[in-house]
Amino acid sequence: MEPTRIIISGGGTGGHIFPAISIANALRRIEPGCDILFVGATGRMEMEKVPAAGYKIVGLNISGIQRGSIAKNLTLPFKMLGSLRKAMQLIDDFRPDVVVGVGGYASAPVLFAASLKGVPYLIQEQNSYAGITNKWLGKKAAKVCVAFDGMDQFFPSATLLKTGNPVRKDVVDIFNKHHAGAELLKLDPLKKTILVTGGSLGAGTLNKSVEKHISKLIREDVQLVWQTGKYYYKGIIERLGPNFHPNVRILEFLNKMDMAYAAADVIISRAGAGTIAELCIIKKPVILVPSPNVAEDHQTKNALALVKNNAAVLISDRSAEDALIVEALNLLKDENRSKMLSENIGKMALPDADNIIAKQVLNLTRKEGR
Repeated sequence: MEPTRIIISGGGTGGHIFPAISIANALRRIEPGCDILFVGATGRMEMEKVPAAGYKIVGLNISGIQRGSIAKNLTLPFKMLGSLRKAMQLIDDFRPDVVVGVGGYASAPVLFAASLKGVPYLIQEQNSYAGITNKWLGKKAAKVCVAFDGMDQFFPSATLLKTGNPVRKDVVDIFNKHHAGAELLKLDPLKKTILVTGGSLGAGTLNKSVEKHISKLIREDVQLVWQTGKYYYKGIIERLGPNFHPNVRILEFLNKMDMAYAAADVIISRAGAGTIAELCIIKKPVILVPSPNVAEDHQTKNALALVKNNAAVLISDRSAEDALIVEALNLLKDENRSKMLSENIGKMALPDADNIIAKQVLNLTRKEGR
């Protein structure tokens, strides 16, 4: 019998790539012989991360709309047509039984090509507010896997399944690691600790908020794990120095995210869907500062899905510089509120998303009798 053949398309950011790799890993666990091909956007991070995870990837010459630059968008229709042509050719050559779209530039032409070729496809919508492309492609999807309630406003309810977002298992495995995490970060495990993380590239607002009020944290004898991101690290180190204070760890990137999560008492983060999925499993008090620079302001909508369940605190990007650190210190002192937030965010966890989605993908191949 021929192996099941699956194309997984999308990428652009870690928020799309890591769930895609998690789904691929789950597919391999369930059906070790399945043949998986990734399709990404040339020059984006998936072209490096996917082969590092042990999978084949093909790149399409595609990019998103460049806001504020008409000139840069002039080539977009040609890139879209070229990518669609290449996606059609890939489907002819690879002959997939099913196609999976995880969002990102490469997802649209591949899913559209699948619909034209009569290949069933599954969309994994990570956010609480669906983007234009997924809404359009969702009309013909065989299955749409979502992470939030109320998604029938965007997709046909017959195709919807609430699965949650796949997470990296090693990142959320924090059980009994508090002391080890503090030791790795050269912190005191008995002192209160705030973790600030803005993702691999960093978040300017979070960094400004911390830098402005860092003396408050030191006065309160609170420890800080501050992941600045690669765009900001050099400037912050130049201003503050590499050994700024024994209570403060300034890091460009966190290679052992599980240890940082384990060491923290309060976590400050952007509100990307993948990060929220991790935070629900970790069950720590969280302050979310949604990025205003994303399509349809979907991070605010992601954060509000937690806030309405008393599962997180939301601080707007424009208020963060003045309010964020004050709110974090207040939360550290309020044990009852911290406990309530931890319990409520834990109730929203969906830790088995990768397996559930993988089973749905394999069901589609069998349903079609391919």
